Amino acid sequence: MLLAVLGALAIGLSLGLLGSGGSILTVPVLHYLLRQPEQVAIGGSLLVVGLIATAACIPYALGKQVDWGKALWFGVPGMLGAWLGASLAQWVPGSAQLALFALVMLIAAWRMLRAAPLAADVSEPRLVAVIAGGFTVGALSGLVGVGGGFLIVPALVLLAAVPMSSAVGTSLAVIAMNSFTGLGKYIHVLDAKGIVLDWRVLLVIAAVGIAGSFAGNRLGQRVPQATLRRLFGVFLVVMGLFVAADAGPRLLH
Repeated sequence: MLLAVLGALAIGLSLGLLGSGGSILTVPVLHYLLRQPEQVAIGGSLLVVGLIATAACIPYALGKQVDWGKALWFGVPGMLGAWLGASLAQWVPGSAQLALFALVMLIAAWRMLRAAPLAADVSEPRLVAVIAGGFTVGALSGLVGVGGGFLIVPALVLLAAVPMSSAVGTSLAVIAMNSFTGLGKYIHVLDAKGIVLDWRVLLVIAAVGIAGSFAGNRLGQRVPQATLRRLFGVFLVVMGLFVAADAGPRLLH
């Protein structure tokens, strides 16, 4: 349980620092450290990440670093996508979900390790692209239990013309919207299979993660974001390969 608590702190730190990475860590913590089945871990991650993202968003909101208009344009289609993704989960084997999750981790690692910093290259938001991006990220969130912050942050900057100073806080708001919507549908999917979430454990993990998110927010004011993103990217490569090695053989059988 100690490792799970440390993992929960890492989840919160990641969300507080980068506005992303929380769910990428949550599923492995629930599945590998707490031995929860794949689909239970994916469903539980939606609750944990939703709660932590909500709490982590508060300091940014108080500092007026959340673009609520863009959060709605990106988040509402994302909620629809999350509902659809969670609906599709009932027909996707847990090993396939985990394999897809590993792929998402490696894509996230590539995005984190890119040398070029994010910078908005559009003066006006591309509304259709913003809506399409929100829907796609939401569907991924509902299907494999990821909040999608590593996709949301660059999408907000590059498609919605949100300044980087506001992108993290806005990303957290969108993550919370996607996660809770996906959770609402995913619970029905699990109920149909006679599976229930361990709410007590999930709330403990979320509480520890919330504390970590506040620490991450304060730490983020002192540590260069580029350094943090590179370290996190290396970690994702290692974890992504580990999950792929675990899920791959099961998927083939």
